[in-house]
Amino acid sequence: RLNHQQQNFMMAVTHELKTPIAVAKLNLETLLKRKLDEPQQEKLLDNTLREANRLNDLCNNILLASQIESGNYLINKQEINFTELVYESVDYFKTRFPAFVINDEHIEESVYVKGDDLLLQVAVNNIIENAVKYSGRQKVITVALKKERNNALLEIKDEGEGIPAADKKRIFDKFYRVGNENTRKTKGTGLGLFLTR
Repeated sequence: RLNHQQQNFMMAVTHELKTPIAVAKLNLETLLKRKLDEPQQEKLLDNTLREANRLNDLCNNILLASQIESGNYLINKQEINFTELVYESVDYFKTRFPAFVINDEHIEESVYVKGDDLLLQVAVNNIIENAVKYSGRQKVITVALKKERNNALLEIKDEGEGIPAADKKRIFDKFYRVGNENTRKTKGTGLGLFLTR
């Protein structure tokens, strides 16, 4: 089973790496070969930057998973304005996926937590990204944050199909993804929820 998951992971990572590289290369070649007006240049450069950020996120997730598993990641707990962190994530995804509706009206101000800034950012980003991947363009993704006693409660809801009951216990395993890599429509590596856990 592990061998099969690792094989799926390698196929997914190869695809996840090749796609942004191909898009960035095509955009840069277009900029070099054609005389485009300024708005067209800005659009291509913006798209290239988004693809570079995707590559960076993927590399960070792979490195972080490796560091956590080997015990080499040192957790740096500090007081964090969780409200700001959640808003940053929401703004990032609104910019990256302008066709999606992300409702952030239910984010309470001044919610603070003690934790590792990077790990919390990765967790929030991964959950919102999954909502985007599995909900569909015309659906609403709702992000809510509130204080509940001495805890922060973050809820991210989408209108997707949901996770089959048989897969719910395994979705936090490293490399695990629902379905088969050859037939799956959504992109991913199987590291997002592993890192979130």
